[in-house]
This record gives sequence, structure tokens and C-alpha cells, in this order.
Amino acid sequence: MSIQFADLARRVAEDGQVSPEELFSLRQLGWGDGRIYREEAEAIFEINRAIRQADPEWVDFFVEAISEFVLNGSEPRGMCDDAEARWLIGALDHDGKIDSMAELELLVLVIEKAQNVPDFFKDYVLRHIEQAVMAGTGPTRHGGDLSATHISTAECRILRRVIFASGGHGPAAVSRKDAELLFRLKDATLQEENSPAWDDLFVDGVSNYLKGFQLTKAQLSHERVKELESFIADNQARVGRFIGAMAREVPQVRNHFGKVFGKNADGRSYVEAAAAGNLVEDFEQEWLEKMIAADGEVDDLERALLARIIDEG
Repeated sequence: MSIQFADLARRVAEDGQVSPEELFSLRQLGWGDGRIYREEAEAIFEINRAIRQADPEWVDFFVEAISEFVLNGSEPRGMCDDAEARWLIGALDHDGKIDSMAELELLVLVIEKAQNVPDFFKDYVLRHIEQAVMAGTGPTRHGGDLSATHISTAECRILRRVIFASGGHGPAAVSRKDAELLFRLKDATLQEENSPAWDDLFVDGVSNYLKGFQLTKAQLSHERVKELESFIADNQARVGRFIGAMAREVPQVRNHFGKVFGKNADGRSYVEAAAAGNLVEDFEQEWLEKMIAADGEVDDLERALLARIIDEG
């Protein structure tokens, strides 16, 4: 971290506000070489804690800068390893809670943009998103408000981004943990005047879990991505020539590659796997019956969910 950046961060933290000129300078100094370093990220967190009232421009800078450090501060880019996830959790839990829209938006963006994040971080994000929806108040980054009394349209947007996030438990699909979160929120707010978007989100989310198609091992671990990138970097030209030569010289090889790349890990073609994914399996049916029976009644949202499953069966 440059001396100029440290001095500027200290001045901003002392007076509790960031002027447009100071924000411009932070951007210039922070991204001077195209990267955000840990010392700079920690200084930016200190500024965020000191700011009395964050405006949208500061929230944008904070979210962009910290997510850049977490996701692209080390190779492979676009990943969040255990150390980076633990650093971020420690920084967010500095005062024991997620208490600003900047911090909440940061959580959402990291899991939304990441190729993958550690499971403990996924659980951490879901836990805090649930707390924000149930008890949060105040404006969100993209308009609308968090509400502690009902599920607002803004909260529906945040929830949809998280449960369909590429770095979530179900990459670009809804996982069982996501679906159980939706059920908990439904049960807790059943008598409230929730946003019309909530009904769609609940039915879309849970039916996606029950009937969605997910590839096995759809997300690669941080370590596996590093191994693959290293292999490609060392062997790209040689491997490319080798595969090309085999495909040209041996017709059977082309058929073999077609079979290999057309099959899922369990031996089914991806088309067959996708078709099977659209069926509600016995264990999924048992899970759904348990979730519906939990409160002793079938409510309107559960009826809408059952109708969706039957219609698409």
C-alpha cells in the first residue's frame, strides 16, 4: 500500500465522510497497478466502519474494491480460497454483525461472481442473507428497502441473486439448503403483506430444487483449478497437437471422444441426465412432504408449488 493511499485512508476514517475528490483519489491510488492488495483492502474496511452515512458512490467503490481483492487477488482469478474467505469473514465480523448495506452487497456480489467459494463461506452468506431479510432495515444498493416486518421486492431481488449464484451451493441452480431457507422465510412471514415477487420466488426456487438439473461436480475446487491452469500453461501446444493428430489419423478416436464427452459421470448422456433431473425423485418427495407437514397445514404458497410441479410433470 502506498504512503499516499495510507494517508488518505487515515484522513477519511478520522472525519467519517468521503468527499467525491477523496473517493476519486482512492480509486486512482488503489487501482494504480490494476490490483487491490490486502493492506489496501483492510484500509478500505476501516474507512467503511468509520463512515457515518455511506452514499451509493462509496458503496459501489467498497464492493468493487473488496470483491476484486477476494476474487482476483491471487491465482486462479475468479475464485475465493479458504484463506481469502476466512479473511473476509473476519473483516465483516469485526463488530460482530453485518450492519451496513455495503457489507451485505459485498457478500451477495462475491458469491454471485465467484466460480466457487468454500462451503463454510456459502453457509455464512445464506445465514446472513436470512438475517437481513428477517430483521434488516434501510435502503438497498439497487433501490428499494430491507424490511423487518415483511419480505420486500428489494429483498426478493437479493434472495434470487444469492440462491441462483454461480458460487452458491447449487451453481446457477437451487440447492436443498437454498430451498430450506425459502421454506423458513415463508413460514416466518406467512401472515405478512409480502411483495408479489415473493410468491414467484418461492415457487420458482423450490420447484427448481425438486426438478432442476445439476451436473455432478459442476464446481471445481480452488486447488483443482490451479492444477488445470498449470497443466494447460505447461502443455497447451503439445496437448493440442496430440489430440488433433489422433482425431485426424484414427476415425475411431473421433467416435471415442464423442462418447466420452457426451456422457455424465454415472454413464448417462447429458440429455438423459437432464431428463431425469426433471423428475421428482422419491427422496425429494419425502423431503417435500416433511417440509409441508412441518406446520400442520398446507398454505397457499405450498398449493401453488404443488400445482407447478404437477403442471410440469
